[in-house]
Amino acid sequence: MQIPAIAPNPLRFGMRTARNVQPCIMVIFGATGDLTHRKLIPALYNLALEQPLPPQFTVVGVARRAFSDEQFRQQALESVNNFSRRSPASPAVWETFSKGFFYHQLQFDNPDDYQSLAERLKQLDAERGTQSNYIYYLATPPSFYPTIANNLSAGGLGGHNNSGEQGWSRIIVEKPFGHNLESALALNHELNKAFSEQQIYRIDHYLGKETVQNIMVLRFANGIFEPIWNRRYIDNVQITVAETLGVGGRVDYYEEAGALRDMVQNHMMQLLTLVAMEPPVNFDADAVRDEKVKVLRAITPYAEGEVASDTLRGQYGPGMIGGEKVLGYREEPGVKANSPTETYTALKLFIENWRWAGVPFYLRHGKRLTKRITEIAIQFNRPPYLLFQGTGADQMQPNVLSLRIQPNEGISLLFDAKVPGQEMQLRSVNMDFLYGSSFGVEPPEAYERLLLECMLGDSTLFTRIDETEYSWRLIDAIERGWAKMPASALHQYEPGTWGPKEAATLIERDGRTWRHL
Repeated sequence: MQIPAIAPNPLRFGMRTARNVQPCIMVIFGATGDLTHRKLIPALYNLALEQPLPPQFTVVGVARRAFSDEQFRQQALESVNNFSRRSPASPAVWETFSKGFFYHQLQFDNPDDYQSLAERLKQLDAERGTQSNYIYYLATPPSFYPTIANNLSAGGLGGHNNSGEQGWSRIIVEKPFGHNLESALALNHELNKAFSEQQIYRIDHYLGKETVQNIMVLRFANGIFEPIWNRRYIDNVQITVAETLGVGGRVDYYEEAGALRDMVQNHMMQLLTLVAMEPPVNFDADAVRDEKVKVLRAITPYAEGEVASDTLRGQYGPGMIGGEKVLGYREEPGVKANSPTETYTALKLFIENWRWAGVPFYLRHGKRLTKRITEIAIQFNRPPYLLFQGTGADQMQPNVLSLRIQPNEGISLLFDAKVPGQEMQLRSVNMDFLYGSSFGVEPPEAYERLLLECMLGDSTLFTRIDETEYSWRLIDAIERGWAKMPASALHQYEPGTWGPKEAATLIERDGRTWRHL
């Protein structure tokens, strides 16, 4: 059987080689926004270019602006030409694909507009043969999620209301899914009025990245790694998400969220669960997500006082980065002069189960750091160096298996080797695997894979509600601890560094150091 171009490796989560998408209509709420412009339209075009989409596939852009179908198609073409990895658009492919693009003006909070949307979708369904299959993508501010879901239900467009008809309905929501446990539960309650849990796809674009998906293949398809993937051989695990950019145009959101809610609660917790989970019984969505939830449940809750000792927060000040002067966070337009919002966070946690008991997991994330990189580093225990005394072996770096999520996706193994010559001298060397050079093809972008998975009805790469709940429990405990700490506990750091100098203390008191990236 020939494997479609979008999935060159059949060892993927779903373990399928046949991937047939049913005809459907994707309704994008917030169709004139930045997410749609930069990510969604280019991803859909790339899918069409690689031919896993049926010719009946239809896109209906929904937003408050007054656009015609042709204006929406022109904007979509500009999106592809500016942001697609396969730009510029192929005239032949675009001419056919763009015929399935339509626009519908709608006020998100006006129930009457959803009646006209329902009529438009019914008309397009009949004209294009999409078999009453609908995907609703909420590319809007999270505050609109409950409003849109309730109006979809009232307008007869929700999943529960057409369960007796032919076809299916699914809804995709972007992060953040709530801003704490209470709000996450409330939001899910509102969504469940119109859609069942099986119809809700909470998207986390990190789960669509090639290296993230390869974690399970690396662990469970290779006999050399799984036997040593435990507390007997691993000293610690470090997960780093570093960014050189500041908050940019996201000040309103970031002032409420901060680094902990913005990155740790979702992206970094997902990376942690994939690294730490037990082998699932199969690669079905619930089997995989069951094991991820077990990891989250096993994370030791922070006791009184441990938030101060095992977590750290910081905020970038003014300085230089990349040879350019940059503003401090409190100088950014729209930020309060005494804002307590953290732009850097580091924490240590433990997973109390048989595999990981006693192994610390160190997480760090920050903005305006030295370089942009996301990496998972598995650091192994040092061997006894009795045979190599006097060779400098005791000063060598420990063996590390590093998974680079971005940029330059790949995997590296750091190990010791003998330096050529008469004397016994050791040196650390890297064995590298890069996706681009090893397979000779450019991997699909995260949104391409995730959109396709939703069309296929495979929710493996999406977050289930209990995953969200358990991660929020951890984050809420940290936030409560931070609220009791003095203002001086928010450490300032210079742009272009690796964060507050106090972050080194968090790991060095355990006799370890942060990875030098």
